[in-house]
Amino acid sequence: MTIARADFIEGIAKGMAVLESFDTERQRLNATLAAERAGLTRAAARRHLLTLAHLGYLETDGSYFWMAPKVLRFSGSYLASSRLPRALQPTLNRLAAQTGESFSAVVLDGEEAVIIARSGSHTAGTRVLAYGLHLGARLPAHATSTGRVMLAAMSAAQLTQWLKGRHLARLTPHTITQARALRQEIARVRKNDYCFASEGHELGVQALAVPLRDMQGHTVAALNVVLSGTRYQEETLQREMLPLLFEAAREVRSLL
Repeated sequence: MTIARADFIEGIAKGMAVLESFDTERQRLNATLAAERAGLTRAAARRHLLTLAHLGYLETDGSYFWMAPKVLRFSGSYLASSRLPRALQPTLNRLAAQTGESFSAVVLDGEEAVIIARSGSHTAGTRVLAYGLHLGARLPAHATSTGRVMLAAMSAAQLTQWLKGRHLARLTPHTITQARALRQEIARVRKNDYCFASEGHELGVQALAVPLRDMQGHTVAALNVVLSGTRYQEETLQREMLPLLFEAAREVRSLL
């Protein structure tokens, strides 16, 4: 979305940039680090940090700042008010009860795939992934099944723009880090209408994802199943899980 310059409130933009500076790599920031990450002067970053702390969105020891629970109001409001997570949750729960595996619904936000709904697993031994599979978790799109499904929904021009100047981080020895190889993989996903990803995001973890389309045929999210601990062949998952995912996608289409 673009707006007129006169309608743009720079102070809000800078404040949000400071909030977005906190991530899994840097949970605690001082004014110098926040300035570097948000592209601000140290003095401006300090004022924004202090203001956010005053409002209750950050906590501080006087030198370093970290996120306070109040920031969860944003995600909580989204999950409570957005139609998409609420529409998909019953289907995710049914799939989990039927198979004993974990299922997630994901949307694309910039370079990351964001989990907006997920089921619990009915398998007692399921482990928690290193990067987390909680609601709101942000995973690198190029290394995940759902991210590639969302990228496959882009036009050639949109994908070129998305890849322009983008660093594809290596997370495991199996992560695709070259733009040309990623283009080839996305073309395969587009042709097959599903994505099988094996250990690109985390060793020992595989996933199978399909697009979720609305009645106009637009891909609005991706649905996947994540399996860990045992190495599966793509052919096995095609036979056992893919029909369930495709049926679920058809089931929820009228709700999207």
